[in-house]
Amino acid sequence: MLAAYLRNDKNPALATGGVLAGGIFNIFGDYFFVFACDTGAYGAGLATAIGSFITFVVMLSHFLLKKNTLRLVRPARLFRKLREIGVTGFSTFFIDVAMGLLTILFNRQIVTWLGTNALAVYGVIVNISTFAQCCAYSVGQAAQPIISTNYGAGAGTRIRQTLKYALGAVAFFALLWTALSLGLPNLFIRIFMAPTAEVLQIAPAIFRVYGISFLLLPLNIFSTYYFQALMKPGTAFIVSVARGIVISGCLIFLLPVLFGADSIWFTMPITETVVAVFVVCMMVRYTKALKDRPAQPEGAGTSA
Repeated sequence: MLAAYLRNDKNPALATGGVLAGGIFNIFGDYFFVFACDTGAYGAGLATAIGSFITFVVMLSHFLLKKNTLRLVRPARLFRKLREIGVTGFSTFFIDVAMGLLTILFNRQIVTWLGTNALAVYGVIVNISTFAQCCAYSVGQAAQPIISTNYGAGAGTRIRQTLKYALGAVAFFALLWTALSLGLPNLFIRIFMAPTAEVLQIAPAIFRVYGISFLLLPLNIFSTYYFQALMKPGTAFIVSVARGIVISGCLIFLLPVLFGADSIWFTMPITETVVAVFVVCMMVRYTKALKDRPAQPEGAGTSA
């Protein structure tokens, strides 16, 4: 939450510094507490807790700086604003919730139809998907305050420019994770686990089907931030729910029954493709509708 405030208050560097400070401490703290102090799992938890506290303190320092423009004020129509915040932010919240729900559904269906070796491969794919999602989050969170500020200012041209750069970053991450997944599947398997020969044998085919979804995953996730910034929470909600549970959830159960066990790996490629068609249509529609508000002459004001 603090990182979002800092980005919108023109201090994203401090947000990044806070996350890095806490993360670096966590890495070295794990080693120190777990091995040097021989505290086991307790030490790992302690390192994580201290790292989070360091991140919190670093970010909190923003409110002591002269450049801070945020102030506590008495809210007007509090419950209405809380409702608006909840509606606007629900779509990005649901992305993470849906990821957990999908993992549960996939786990159950894979064990039922394909067995534990396929489940082991899926466990690695989930981790790679998390990396791809985090890359999409980074683009969305960086672009959102710029887009929303210019939307409020009626600067449609600036929004289009920001969108162009954001889509370029999204395309880079999409190609990166897709290429790695298709080209180096067994490398990922060896990084995350000590695989058996059976796992190494089936992993490439699974990765090369499921990995196709990474071409469109960053775009679909970024779109929720874009639609939120343009005050289109309903569209963002449709995207997050459709890809997160509705389309994907139905396909997880239907594909193995209709086309055989291995077809379950097509669940996310099909889901991301269907959602991407909707995303592109809505993105084009809303972006075309953006207008540049005429600049107000200097010194102009309203008369009483």
